[in-house]
Amino acid sequence: MLTLDIPGQEALHLSHLVLDYNGTLAVDGNLIQGVEERLNLLAEKLAIYVVTADTFGKAAENLKNINCQLTVLEKGSQQQQKADFIKILGEKQVVAIGNGLNDVLMLENAALGMVVMQQEGAAVKTWQRADIVLTSINDALDLLLNPLRLKATLRV
Repeated sequence: MLTLDIPGQEALHLSHLVLDYNGTLAVDGNLIQGVEERLNLLAEKLAIYVVTADTFGKAAENLKNINCQLTVLEKGSQQQQKADFIKILGEKQVVAIGNGLNDVLMLENAALGMVVMQQEGAAVKTWQRADIVLTSINDALDLLLNPLRLKATLRV
């Protein structure tokens, strides 16, 4: 569990990290350098789930050395599928990271939603629903590995 005490806000007690794959953890289906190590460190504190449409069909192979659970979405209504996924986990216990339009509801409903803008870009509506905007997945994961950094960004 990861507890975040942010001044001016209710403490967050996070148990789950839910991530998109393409555009978030990977570019063109290939895992971004540094992600594997960071996710395995975070797996000591959080249960990690990757929820993806798996556009390039590479997620399972590229995640095989990471302590995480992979869920490949069905075609259609992917926004809702991701929202339903975090609802089952308990939204107030989830930190979610994504970049695409199909991540909007997931980020909006998670206790802490982060959007990353990397080579594949990020949907504007997704930016508007996130709590934090970052320029790389490694920066996002580093915030969770060093949670005191979140105080400056999220304090009221």
